[in-house]
Amino acid sequence: MTQGAGQGPEVERTATLRDFRVPAYVHDAGPYAQSTPQDQVTGPAAPEAYPRGYSDAYTPTERDLPVVNRGDTLQVNVAPTSAPAPQSSEGPGPLFVVGDVHGYLDQLVAALQEKGLIDAQGSWCAGTARLWFLGDFTDRGPDGIGVIDLVMRLSAEAAAAGGYCKALMGNHELLLLGAKRFGDTPVNSGAGTATFQAAWLLNGGQKTDMDRLQDHHLQWMARLDAVEEVDGHLLVHSDTTAYLDYGDSIEAVNDTIRETLTRNDADEVWDLFRKFTKRFSFRDEGGADAVRSLLDTYGGRRIVHGHSPIPYLLGEVGSEDGEDSTGPMVEGPHIYADGLAIAMDGGVTMAGKLLVQQLPLDI
Repeated sequence: MTQGAGQGPEVERTATLRDFRVPAYVHDAGPYAQSTPQDQVTGPAAPEAYPRGYSDAYTPTERDLPVVNRGDTLQVNVAPTSAPAPQSSEGPGPLFVVGDVHGYLDQLVAALQEKGLIDAQGSWCAGTARLWFLGDFTDRGPDGIGVIDLVMRLSAEAAAAGGYCKALMGNHELLLLGAKRFGDTPVNSGAGTATFQAAWLLNGGQKTDMDRLQDHHLQWMARLDAVEEVDGHLLVHSDTTAYLDYGDSIEAVNDTIRETLTRNDADEVWDLFRKFTKRFSFRDEGGADAVRSLLDTYGGRRIVHGHSPIPYLLGEVGSEDGEDSTGPMVEGPHIYADGLAIAMDGGVTMAGKLLVQQLPLDI
């Protein structure tokens, strides 16, 4: 029986836990977890105080990124009509990618409808188009299970129309799997004792998602690939070189990760989650070389990723007190690292934009 699924953690279990009855992530900015012990954290760090990268000792026993309270009751009115996605007269249809969704189902529906991928009823209407989600479907936003249900349904509808809708494994899929499977079971975090349940709550886990999580959702998440190459685009979730730790080919990486999840060892899954949570490898000096290390190993001409919100990659962060209703000004994907990397996380959890983009993107 899974331990602690959907239950509040016992605060006495480990020093990295705290009382989550009123989730602090809704209101405050919390620091990155790196080498500072939990009991030495005295308050939220300002955005400029966040480290610019992650050391090998990084472990996500604190909240990874702040969440601006954008109001989970926000409703998006979907227009009754939309322009259909452009179709190719021969060969595969156009290629689209979707950045981090994090439970914001209404925003996702609106963005897919705007691109002509779904109709006013939310059904696939893009024929042979190809659609890739880059991971992180749940947590922080109000309806992560609704997002997964939509992606699963669109996968069947797109295949029936001659196209496809596919998804990659994000670190929040690993986090939710771990919280459901292992609950409050202690794991060796590399910086003391931690639990998946605590990390999930600390990083935006929603009780409503856990309550609605079913076996077919778990099976779907556990089978997701972590890396794929499509039309010269190397698709991954995280902007990290940690994928290289799991194999020297796309097939090897995906097989190794699936095998790790199949073994169901809490410490192994935690280590996988920890590595997938690293970020900013492609930013700043040496970033282009980091991208090339992945491209040289797995193929492709450019890498496309989610995970790190574009406002953080640019050093521009929206208001954290809720007063800035417009949020970060993200109009589209961010191209960087000598033009070799395309960032797709528009910062929807920060009142930013949920990005859906057709590739290739001009540079």
